[in-house]
Amino acid sequence: PKLAAIAARFDAAVAVAEVPPGPPVLQTLVAEIYGPTEVGRLKLADRVREIYRATPGVVDIDWYVEASQPKTVFHVDKAKAALHGITEAAIARTVQMAVQGYPVTLLHAPGEREDVNIVLELPRALRARPDDLLSLPVRSETDPSGSLVPLRELVTVEQTKSERNIYHKNLQNVTYVTADVAGVIESPVYAILKMNRALARLDARDFGGTQPTVKIYNATMPTTDAEPAMKWDGEWQVTIEVFRDLGLAFAAVCILIYMLMVGWFKNYTTPLIIMSVIPLSLIGILPAHGLLGAFFTATSMIGFMAGAGIVVRNGIILVDFIELRLREGLPLAQAVIDAGAVRFRPMLLTALAVMVGAAVILQDPIFQGLALSLMAGEVASLLISRFAVPLIYYMAHAGKTVST
Repeated sequence: PKLAAIAARFDAAVAVAEVPPGPPVLQTLVAEIYGPTEVGRLKLADRVREIYRATPGVVDIDWYVEASQPKTVFHVDKAKAALHGITEAAIARTVQMAVQGYPVTLLHAPGEREDVNIVLELPRALRARPDDLLSLPVRSETDPSGSLVPLRELVTVEQTKSERNIYHKNLQNVTYVTADVAGVIESPVYAILKMNRALARLDARDFGGTQPTVKIYNATMPTTDAEPAMKWDGEWQVTIEVFRDLGLAFAAVCILIYMLMVGWFKNYTTPLIIMSVIPLSLIGILPAHGLLGAFFTATSMIGFMAGAGIVVRNGIILVDFIELRLREGLPLAQAVIDAGAVRFRPMLLTALAVMVGAAVILQDPIFQGLALSLMAGEVASLLISRFAVPLIYYMAHAGKTVST
């Protein structure tokens, strides 16, 4: 905040760089502004910056738009230059020598391994203003012994503004507005949810569009820039892709687990009973993250997926024990009670082993979510699946004749 206060006094942008920088994105919060005209994009980008500033926890606000810079252009008067026998190349070479330096020869010094360029240029103090450059003399190439002609007699001066850099993404013009999060907000998700409510009140017709609202994109980008639009990028884009890919992978794993259990139990109902307790581990995972003030990250999702395998394993040993008791002739009610009591010890040992192993990485800032998901999810599944699986099995098979 102290650095930001200093920057605000001078209308400057300040950012605290993070090392390592994290995922390969421009910044934590990145708003990509699309639109049919540059004026409309800049206007919309400026409104987005205002929304950034009005959102608590959003800091280091900047955009990829350079301020207008003065530019001096020298136009060669070809007629006057021809009268003095001076070419455009000679004039350009003189200006280049003054402002950028011009190599004139090489110095073969005995103590140097490489040749040293001798560059002729004006001192910085004499090339800071266009008027200083206009005093440079230019000699005629056709008459080397002739008089020197001042540059001001050979050119006309035009004062203009330098062009801004143009950024493209997927062949569309784009303007980037960036920021970071700190203080009351530590995750870009919460900041984006707050800012989306303010962005929804913007009228696209104020920025050169024909629609009443500015469309906001997350996982995809607009296919055309005919209408003003905005896409969230940065860490939010990485978060969406990670959780999407992990979700698809988890769905595929659940299907494979179901197919394996169908082949083992020779029916389609029992695997569903076993897998029905997988979401119950969230009863332990989510409160644990809340109590410790940790965010549900990608590693938390990985821990949930890994814990699902342990939950399924616990369900398998419960159902397998129930069916073993049924084959021995016990009634269904007694079989499910015995399963919950007898198989509790191996389930408890599994949970203790998981908790001890995960406790090693509990303090790691990256893998803390993985440890919390494994530990809390295993405790919840231990207490809940011990009762849930036998009860669901009993409800599904009560009143049916079980083959022995």
